[in-house]
Amino acid sequence: MTVNSYLEQLTTDRVEYMTKLRQAILDHLPKGFEECINYGMLSYVVPHSIYPAGYHCDPKLPLPFMALASQKSHIGFYHMGIYADDTLLNWFQDEYAKTCKYKLDMGKSCIRFKKMENIPFDLIGELVRKVSVQDWISMYENNLKR
Repeated sequence: MTVNSYLEQLTTDRVEYMTKLRQAILDHLPKGFEECINYGMLSYVVPHSIYPAGYHCDPKLPLPFMALASQKSHIGFYHMGIYADDTLLNWFQDEYAKTCKYKLDMGKSCIRFKKMENIPFDLIGELVRKVSVQDWISMYENNLKR
């Protein structure tokens, strides 16, 4: 599957929001991350050319960082940085509360958008640009050591 084929198979009610969210990610994605399909989702990874060890769960895969998926009842945005860094998580939660009138629907690293018309695209863009490839590798390795 390719990024384009993933987008082409979306339902019409999701295309606009997924495309706009993807563009917010791409517009703010720090240098070094690459977009691909990983685990059946649009994914933003550290490629093997930068991090040869790959993902510890499956070293053949690049190091994952973020993903975007159209799920059954929501659009899911997965950001591993907010799972790995409490300061980043707290910043995001505070900014989300200032920006959005609806309660944050979030798991460990998954932000669920059920009301797609209320996706805070600018805030997601800001979150995306806060973590460089080197920052993510450091966070990842520090959390692995624990």
